[in-house]
Amino acid sequence: MADISDDEALESAIQGDGDAFSILYERYVTRIYNYIYYRTGSSYDAEDLTERVFLRALGHIQTYNNRGVPFSAWLYRIAHNLVANWHRDNSRRKEVPLEDQKNLHLRVEHPEIALVTNQDQEVLLQAIRSLADERQQLIILKFVEHLSNAEVAMIMGRSEGAIKSLYHRTLQSLRDEMEKRTK
Repeated sequence: MADISDDEALESAIQGDGDAFSILYERYVTRIYNYIYYRTGSSYDAEDLTERVFLRALGHIQTYNNRGVPFSAWLYRIAHNLVANWHRDNSRRKEVPLEDQKNLHLRVEHPEIALVTNQDQEVLLQAIRSLADERQQLIILKFVEHLSNAEVAMIMGRSEGAIKSLYHRTLQSLRDEMEKRTK
């Protein structure tokens, strides 16, 4: 059953087939987790919110209305809404648990290089997190998930032209923010 298309699995899941929903879960859980992790910066919160995304999707799958956009767009919108609520409820915590710090380190031979690399990564992550929510979402979908402008447009509910324009403005804002932070 794992070789069925998303549309076939979705149709079966809508009819109450738990195995079909499991297939969709397996296909998208990593992508949704990564999206949430980059938005929150916390593996614990990303795990919790990812679970909530799929519980919400499972709870509403029978009322899912196929509007011609990929199933993943629906999942990303659920994730986006939960992350927005998380930020509002937690007022953007600045600390990162020690367990998450190890995920940010790269293996290099010289400690000086590792220190500079980690500092550069932290400055970039802080700059990205300082952007408006929709700009953070765009950066993650483009650079982490490697989605096309058309796919990003479907997920964000905008035209492809609007995404290109937002992309250009976002990169300019990110460049300006990085310059401010590195001075």
